[in-house]
Amino acid sequence: MIIYNVTCNVDKSIHDQWLRWMKETHIPEVLATGKFIAARLVKVLVEEPEGGSTYAVLYTAQNRSDLESYYRHDAPRLRQDGLKLFGDKMLAFRTELQVVEDFYQNT
Repeated sequence: MIIYNVTCNVDKSIHDQWLRWMKETHIPEVLATGKFIAARLVKVLVEEPEGGSTYAVLYTAQNRSDLESYYRHDAPRLRQDGLKLFGDKMLAFRTELQVVEDFYQNT
């Protein structure tokens, strides 16, 4: 599995609107592409020196070809939507992670 991680620093002036858009529109649209099997939205618990709040969305893809298909067919449009709405009030960077193994506590 591949984790496609998108980390965003969000200006406080758009925070509530951005968070609502992520939960109600953007993440569901990314999942609707069929390229990912799950998404997890998390808040980074550090004070940002430049201000704002930082969040990460971890999208889980079954394999690299699904992620590459997302990049080719869906990412440009979906990224543009965020830029149109929030401009430079949202700064995003992306990383790819390969799942090596999952571990769980035995209960």
